[in-house]
Amino acid sequence: MMLRDWRQRRRLTQLDLGLQADVSARHLSFLETGRSKPSRDMVLHLSEELDVPLRGRNELMVAAGYAPAYTELGFDAEELAEVRSSLGRILDGHDPYPAVLVDGSWNLLAGNRAVALLTDLVDPALLAPPINVMRVSLHPRGLAPHVVDLPEYAAHLVSRLRRQAERAATTGLRALLGELVGYCRDAGLDPTAQPHDRIVLPLRLRHPDQELTMFSTVAVLGAPLDVTLEEVAIESFFPGDDATAAYLRKRFD
Repeated sequence: MMLRDWRQRRRLTQLDLGLQADVSARHLSFLETGRSKPSRDMVLHLSEELDVPLRGRNELMVAAGYAPAYTELGFDAEELAEVRSSLGRILDGHDPYPAVLVDGSWNLLAGNRAVALLTDLVDPALLAPPINVMRVSLHPRGLAPHVVDLPEYAAHLVSRLRRQAERAATTGLRALLGELVGYCRDAGLDPTAQPHDRIVLPLRLRHPDQELTMFSTVAVLGAPLDVTLEEVAIESFFPGDDATAAYLRKRFD
């Protein structure tokens, strides 16, 4: 059943996957219905062909009766100390521009000094751990009232989260997606709207000092072999104009 779910997520027929993985469609049918038990190597092989995230691969392994293939260490585990230090240096090195480290559910793991530019605009009640970056962005007491192009930006965040929920194995993403869609509808926004005549969609904020424009990039680790590390990401914000760059340098340099 889980194998079929991942195949359907990838919009592949049994024949498509069979040709791609060099496995007969008949054998795939038997695996999906439980009439045949896959070997450990077959589970890993099909997971690779379906581009299943490490968390999902572990779930497939357990469902097939095997031990998980990948570790899932807590982010504060001693074994990840060096990785945490390196990620921290990346965040600090991005000053005076904001940067955040998030887990697979968009919960905040760390941020640099310049993140205060964003959190200062948010109701403190939303900043009690665990802080969810997506929730803070679209909550009516979060950043939403300060976003100039809120209809487009909200639809962009909803679209991003919908794509992630479709491809990821992280639990809770669909519930978070429903929450964000609810914020949009309560505000009279269309969560499926698409931006027009844009090359990149900026985040434009009505800051008390001046209007600020920023773009962001999202980076992930290149070759993670741990579930937790595969799901962490750094979102880095960059000034979208000279006035924003000057303001950020003056405030955080």
